[in-house]
Amino acid sequence: MLLFDVSTRAFRNLADARVELGRHTTVLFGSNGQGKTNFLEACHLLCTLRPLRAQKLAELVRIGSDQPALVRGRFELPGGVREVEVEVGREGRSARVDGKTVRDPDELFGGLATVAFTPDDVLVVKGGPEGRRKLLDRAAQNRHPAHLADARAYLRALRSRNELLRHQAAPELIASFDEPVAKLGASVRRRREGVLAELRPHAQQAFAEVARGEEPLTLAYLAAGRESDALAEGGASLEERLLEALRRRLPRDRERGYTSVGPHADDLGLLLGETQARTYASQGQSRAIVLAFKIGEIENLRAAQGRAPLLLLDDVSSELDPSRNAFLMRYLGGLDGQVVLTTTDPNLVAKSAVKEAVFQRVESGRIAPKNTLFSE
Repeated sequence: MLLFDVSTRAFRNLADARVELGRHTTVLFGSNGQGKTNFLEACHLLCTLRPLRAQKLAELVRIGSDQPALVRGRFELPGGVREVEVEVGREGRSARVDGKTVRDPDELFGGLATVAFTPDDVLVVKGGPEGRRKLLDRAAQNRHPAHLADARAYLRALRSRNELLRHQAAPELIASFDEPVAKLGASVRRRREGVLAELRPHAQQAFAEVARGEEPLTLAYLAAGRESDALAEGGASLEERLLEALRRRLPRDRERGYTSVGPHADDLGLLLGETQARTYASQGQSRAIVLAFKIGEIENLRAAQGRAPLLLLDDVSSELDPSRNAFLMRYLGGLDGQVVLTTTDPNLVAKSAVKEAVFQRVESGRIAPKNTLFSE
C-alpha cells in the first residue's frame, strides 16, 4: 500500500490544500501547535475512518467553518490506484471509495492497515485496562478487518444485557442475551489472543534490542475469571465456558448492575521479568514497551500480509532518549514501507539512517517543502 497524497478542506487548522507524500518517509517538522498532528489525523481518518487522537469526530471540523471537513487521498494498491474520501459534518461521517459509499474500514479493500504511535500511547502501560484492550484491539483489527464488526456486535449485546441488569429485569430475559454475549465474546477474545501470539516474539525481540540490559518483556492475555471461572485458556470450549460463567455470576451481576466477565473486562499483562510494568516500569521503560509492541505489530503484518502497514509517528523522537531514538531511526531506515512522522527538530531525523526522506515544513496549518517561504 502506498499513499500518494492527502487533500484537506475545513479540517482543523490545516489549510485547504493537497500534500504529496514521499514513497518511503515524509517528515513534517515545525513548532508545536502548527498542525503536524492534525495532518496525521487526516491520514489516520482516511485509512481507518476513525480519529487518531481526537475524542469526537466533530472535533475534526475547523472551528467556525460552515462546511463539513473533507479528507481525500489516493492509494496505490495491488488492484491499481484508488481514491478514498471521508467527510465529517453535523450529520456524522461518510466515506467513499472511487465515489461509492462505504460504511466500515473492512470495506476499504479489506482494510488499510495503519499503525500509529503517539505520545499518549505511553499512558497505556500504567493506565487502566481499557487502554491496553484498545491497543490489542487495534492490532487485531489491522490483522483481521472483520474484528471491528464483531467487537461492535459484542458491545451492543453487552449493553443490552447490562441495561436489563441495571433495571432488575427477570432472569430469563437477561439470560436471552447470554448466548450472543458468549458467542461474540469468544470470537473477540480468540482474535485478540491469536494476534498476540503472532506479534509476541517480534515485540520481545524489539524490546531486547531497544532496552539492552533490561529484564525481558512478557506479554500475557489476562482474562477476567481466569481462576474463578476456568477462563485462563481460550480454545474450542471457550464459548461454552463463558456461557457457564455468565449464568453462574448472574446473581452477582444483578446486584452490581453490570456483566463482570467477558473480553470487555480482560486485560493485557505487561511484565518486565517477574514484575508488573504497570506498577514498577519507569517512564523510559514504558516508552520502550509501547515502541516494542508497535514494532511487533508492524513485523507481524509484514509477515502475514507481505507488506508493511502505513506507519504514523507523532513526535516520537522527543519522547525517546538518544539511544532509543537512534534504534527507531535505524529501524525505520530498514523498513520496506511508508512512514509519516512529525518532529519539532528535523535534525533528529536528518542525522538518522532514514532513507529517501521528504521534509515538509508546517507553519500555521500550511504544509510545504522544507525551503519554502510562507507569505503572510
